[in-house]
Amino acid sequence: MFKSIALALVVSTLVLAGCSDRGEYKQNSGTDVSLSGNNYQVVKAGAEGSSSGFDLFGFIPIVSPSYADAKANLYHSLGQSLVGRPIALANQTQDRSSLYLILFSIPKLTLSADVVQFDGAATSSGGK
Repeated sequence: MFKSIALALVVSTLVLAGCSDRGEYKQNSGTDVSLSGNNYQVVKAGAEGSSSGFDLFGFIPIVSPSYADAKANLYHSLGQSLVGRPIALANQTQDRSSLYLILFSIPKLTLSADVVQFDGAATSSGGK
């Protein structure tokens, strides 16, 4: 009797708990830049920033993860001031995941990108 109750409790917990993951690669930018030649340098490859939220019963959002907070955390992860520097994010990806528990879920938004700094116009290495 006790084993069947314990088994039912474990199965119901597994059914009600879980996690999900969804990733995106958004290639949209309001600028047109060309990373060619030697007109840039990589400040940090694979920089990451994230933001978490809280959903009641897994579908009622109480606090949503913020794209702005995740991006601010990405810049903060560099550990250096970017003020006044010609910085851009290259190869940016956005991943969404959620940890589902019985009464709530924790959605998470993670941004990752290569941070590059532009040095000016590219110079050609070929001669005329």
